[in-house]
Amino acid sequence: MRYMVVVEHGPTSVGAYVPDLPGCAAVGDSEAEALALIREAIEMHLEALQSQGLGTPEPMSSSTFVDVAA
Repeated sequence: MRYMVVVEHGPTSVGAYVPDLPGCAAVGDSEAEALALIREAIEMHLEALQSQGLGTPEPMSSSTFVDVAA
């Protein structure tokens, strides 16, 4: 499976979340740490869903950039 991960840089940390897996998020001191933690969070989230008999959600999200005049 390949899920889109949104990475947000804050003043003191980096957050990551998965739009297709509500509640699946992680925070690290760096982007690399946040991505490593979100990978673990995705795996645990999917395991929990499967153990509850809810199946594995298909990845549906995508992303793109839009240029605007600033």
